[in-house]
This record gives sequence, C-alpha cells and structure tokens, in this order.
Amino acid sequence: MDTLTHALSGALLARATAPGRSDEATFPLRRRLLVGFLAAAAPDLDFVIGFVGPIEYLYHHRGVTYSLVMLPLWAFLMAHLFSLIWRRDRSWRAYFGVAALGLAIHIAGDWITSFGTMVFSPFSDACLGIGATFIIDLWFSGIILAGLAASWLWRASPVPAIAGLAALCGYIAFQGTLHQRAIEWGGAHARASGLRQAEVTAQPRPVSPFNWMVVVRNGEDVRYSFVNLVRREPRRLAPGAGFIARLDAAYLPLAQAQWVHGTRFGASETERILAREAWSQPQFAFYRWFAEEPVLLRVEAGNPSTCAWFQDLRFFTPGRDAWPFRYGMCREGGGPWQLFRLDAQDVRTPIR
Repeated sequence: MDTLTHALSGALLARATAPGRSDEATFPLRRRLLVGFLAAAAPDLDFVIGFVGPIEYLYHHRGVTYSLVMLPLWAFLMAHLFSLIWRRDRSWRAYFGVAALGLAIHIAGDWITSFGTMVFSPFSDACLGIGATFIIDLWFSGIILAGLAASWLWRASPVPAIAGLAALCGYIAFQGTLHQRAIEWGGAHARASGLRQAEVTAQPRPVSPFNWMVVVRNGEDVRYSFVNLVRREPRRLAPGAGFIARLDAAYLPLAQAQWVHGTRFGASETERILAREAWSQPQFAFYRWFAEEPVLLRVEAGNPSTCAWFQDLRFFTPGRDAWPFRYGMCREGGGPWQLFRLDAQDVRTPIR
C-alpha cells in the first residue's frame, strides 16, 4: 500500500477510536489524528535500506518496522518522541495507544497485499499476506478519504469514521470473495486442460477489484491470464487513451481469456541446464526466497557472456513501462557466476 493511504488510514482509525466527547484538555482531537497519521506512515521509513543496496532492500523491506513482535517497542519509542515534540505537556502514555493503532493498521494494510509482510521479524523471515488487494488501490484509498471527509463534516461524533472503517473492512471482504472466484476459475481451466496436479493462484491488479492475473503452475510449466471477472466485452482503447485506461484494457472477459505460457527454467534442454545452474547458485538465494511466482525471462547463451534472467509474476502489470525485481546470473566463458540486476531498459547492473 502507498504511504499516503497508510497514513490516512491511521488518521481514520485514530478518529474512530477517540472518545465520543473529546476532552481537548486531555488530548486534542487534531493532535490525536496527527499522531495516528504519522504513526501509520512510520513503517515505510525502511525505504532507507534501499540506499544500502537492492538485495538488502528485498531482504529487509517490510521487516522489523512491520513486525507485530516489535510493535510495542516502536509504539513506546514513538510515544516518547511525540511527548518530546509537544514539550512534554502530557505523558508518553497518552500517545502510546494511538501510535500502536497506527502501526497496527499499517501492518494490516500491507498484509492484505500480495507482497506480504514479515509480521514475526526478526524471529522469522516468512512473508505472510493474503493477496486480495493491489498495492495501490484507488477504491481502497477513496473509502478512507470518504470516511475522513464525513468525519470532518460531523466533527463531534466518531460514527462517520467507524462507518468508514466498516466500509473498508467490507470492501476487503468483497475482494477476498473475488480472489477465491479467480482461483476457482483458474482451477476449472486447469481441469479442462488435463492439469490435475496444477497449483492455481490469483494476483490482484490495478484500476478495478475485478481485474486479476490468474496463474496456473504445473510442475515447471506456468501459464497466466489477465481477466476481468464481470466484463462482457473487451475494453477498446480510444486514440490518446490515458494511463489508467491503458492499465485497465489488458483485462479480458472470462470467455475471451488468453493464456500466456512460460516456464521456470526454459523450453529446451540447453536452456534448462543453464537456468537451473544459475538458479541454484548461492548468490541467488535471496531471489529463491523472495520470488513467489518466478518465471524464466530468457537465457542468453552468447560468446563470451552467458546469462539466465528471472522475474516474478507478482510484479508484472500490463500497461506499465517497467517490470521491477528482475535478476539473473551471468558468467564469462566458463568462469564463475555473478549476480546482476536488469533494469527497465534491459541494461544489466552487477550486484556486488
């Protein structure tokens, strides 16, 4: 989820949990909302890890700052910071609960996405997530904004904020049912194709909660399709169509779905040998841990350089210019394998 949506959700939760009759002398309501806003944005400060290096970012993003285990400590430290900012006009205890709620709703907001969250960090690096919500969901953000707008109009009552949170929970539950429907549709396709042992997953996609990428894995083979669960006719792009329209047009009605075929390690025996060797290298352990939907991008068996490139389907969004988190291993001749990252212009950068 984007940082602004996280922060706004913290403000909404802070308003919803405020006393019905706010005592301005004890804890001014505006300050309560600001604390919730800042606390809910705080976990995204881990972006600074990206300055250390891309591998460190993948290993530690959504780690300790998103951890339920560490939440009490972060809330305690933030409460002391807020108390200091406002010149200790009240104890840190006045801020602790709101700070904890802000941190908690941020964790929950990322847990529902496909990226997942290391909620038990630093004791476990397992990324847990239900994968029902796209990383930037305008409907999700809009519900939060509507709740805050209603709270501003009816300042004296927490009811509009509570109603906003209830609507948000209802929307997430609705996305969960769509997630299951997309998986069931993919399962029906797998059975019709004779893929009895196939594993089916579904990834949310932007613009509409009805837009999904359905992935069917059968051993090392993978196929995926971009579908809209309710659309009856494909979207036609008008000349000069905007960015959002281009994003949305890729998702076809179920009856007209098109499947893209790929593989984990390649189609030919030569590709499979090279790709498996690159995939198993110790330097590539971070990507084996990170990628939940890995596919082979390509094998470059050139002279003198040989490379095997991989990408994660979770981050493939038609209509975007770039596909992030593409990594591979290369070697010169018969030399050792070296780790590289592939950027949007297909320029490879070595990772030391």
